Amino acid sequence: MITLDTLQRWLDSPVETERLEFKEAKHQYDTTKLLRYCVALANEGGGHLVLGVSDKPPRKVVGTQAFASSMELNQLKALIVQKLHARVEVVELAHPDGRVLVFEFPSRPSGLPLALDGAYLMRAGEDTVAMTPDQLKRIFSEGQPSWFLCSAKAGIDADEIISLLDTQIYFELLNLPYPTSREGVLEKLSGEELITQTRHGWTISNLAAILLAKKLDAFSPALARKAPRVVIYEGTDKLVTRDDKPGNRGYAVGFEG
Repeated sequence: MITLDTLQRWLDSPVETERLEFKEAKHQYDTTKLLRYCVALANEGGGHLVLGVSDKPPRKVVGTQAFASSMELNQLKALIVQKLHARVEVVELAHPDGRVLVFEFPSRPSGLPLALDGAYLMRAGEDTVAMTPDQLKRIFSEGQPSWFLCSAKAGIDADEIISLLDTQIYFELLNLPYPTSREGVLEKLSGEELITQTRHGWTISNLAAILLAKKLDAFSPALARKAPRVVIYEGTDKLVTRDDKPGNRGYAVGFEG
């Protein structure tokens, strides 16, 4: 619940946080700007836009007449729902130095960035700008399984795991004694999520393959293209180079020794 005490803690904060934005807006505030901030803050995990407080520190309450009537606020809430399909809480605080209006924006759903008229927005200084492709990619990948945990080969038996992976190197690198039974090997690899067992057999993860494959091309051409590659510089400059490929083995195997 947002109260005057909450507002005071915000005022005492030395800097605006990634989830808190102050605007003076003494007389009014542009609706489009508010919608853009709503989108940007939602894309950054949710937050608060505070109207009626000076932009620069030391911050103080200056009061705002923006969206002064209940009708204006209700129309604004309806517009936000219509444009963004999201509900926003609005709190009016009667501070001794003037009216303060606080908009509380919820976070966007996981894996789904919020857009306004087709533009995915984030904050940059005191403005809002389009999100970068890398940021959008990170958001869209939220909730998706890590590539390393995805299957490199599935539906195989225990003998195939031993033939495809150099399990001996795995234990040597960890300075662990090699198990006396195949079941002990499988139990250790399974406990580290390198392999998993289903009712259809065993699955080797991409991580296990990229590290321990005796032959990466035994899995897929895509994994084979990820084989270790070493560039060796001849002499003291970078004019003459020589590629040295340890083969198409996994990284732990290919660089071992």
